[in-house]
Amino acid sequence: MKYNFDEIINRKHTKSIKYDFFSMTGKVGYNTIPLWIADMDFRTPPCVREAIIQRAEHGIFGYSATDDDYFIAVQQWFLKRHNWNVQPEWMIQTRGILNAVSVIVSALTKPGDAILLQYPSYHQFNSIIENTRRKIVKNPLILENGTYKIDFEDFERQIVQNDVKLFILCNPHNPVGRVFTKEELIQMGDICLRYGVLVLSDEIHQDFIFAPHKHFVFVDAKPEFRDITITCTAPTKTFNLSGVAISNMFIIDEDLRDDIKDEIKRRGGAGIGILEILACQAAYTDGEEWLEELLSYLLESIAYARKFFREKLPEIDVIEPEGTYLLWIDCRRLGFWAKDLDSFLADEAQVTLSGSPGAEGFLRINLACPRSTLEKAFSQLERAVKKL
Repeated sequence: MKYNFDEIINRKHTKSIKYDFFSMTGKVGYNTIPLWIADMDFRTPPCVREAIIQRAEHGIFGYSATDDDYFIAVQQWFLKRHNWNVQPEWMIQTRGILNAVSVIVSALTKPGDAILLQYPSYHQFNSIIENTRRKIVKNPLILENGTYKIDFEDFERQIVQNDVKLFILCNPHNPVGRVFTKEELIQMGDICLRYGVLVLSDEIHQDFIFAPHKHFVFVDAKPEFRDITITCTAPTKTFNLSGVAISNMFIIDEDLRDDIKDEIKRRGGAGIGILEILACQAAYTDGEEWLEELLSYLLESIAYARKFFREKLPEIDVIEPEGTYLLWIDCRRLGFWAKDLDSFLADEAQVTLSGSPGAEGFLRINLACPRSTLEKAFSQLERAVKKL
């Protein structure tokens, strides 16, 4: 490999939420291995670092905006990787996906409105809905034979009974790792069309797809979806740029787009900085080779994890990931409640993982780290579980 994903990089005392946050609270020590939050322990691609260094040497960081070169980089990436030909008038930048979600919820719904989530859900969606005084409506995914499936009858029932205004689709799904098929997307979209439900399609993990699965852009699955969809994307997951906050929303419907723009103005504007712009443009222009090697490395890590749990900890079931670099595991046979399981891992295994609302006994492992880190974490987990 051209890129060294086995390199151990010390991230402690770098103001890293992943490595420093829990230690600062006193809940865990600095020797605990953090496999919880979804950022990677790999250096971002050289093209991104070089673009940032070059601008830093220029020495001026004035007000900045995206231009044609930026759009072309984004457009070509989506055309080549996802067969989706985006247009410049569709695109709006925000400071990260969560900022985009907050803007969309505030712009397109009112306090008290119902918003549909598929459980298990990404916990930050819950926080945004609750903090904006909207109502969470749950459509639980059904775990059958190691795979999560959509309960379409319940999906429609929840929309009708709760007068749902917005559906937040997470595809690929965080945390369970599903990559929804085109048929599943169309079936969900048709139900939303039937009842006038808008769709926020969070596709931030779309570049992490494992064969034979394929990512389909929701809004492109059927022409009618253009009138109801806001697509949220970002280079931050793909290229490990979570601390360089930028996302690209695509909104084809002009009225929806104007509502979003008005909400951004009410918040004082998007405020995208020059380093964010340059990082995104460089990543989408020259980062593909790095990503392809990363995907190969992640597949090896998934294979390692699958073999480890099968042979060493068969009481923990692995949900096979179709996408994302997150591994969803079923720990219910260990017999812990969620908080007790978290404490056990931190205290006895010295490993921090993350859970999800609506998923008691399940945990999410971030596999995007050097293999030696995984080996050490899994070994500590094995020793702790064997003591039970």
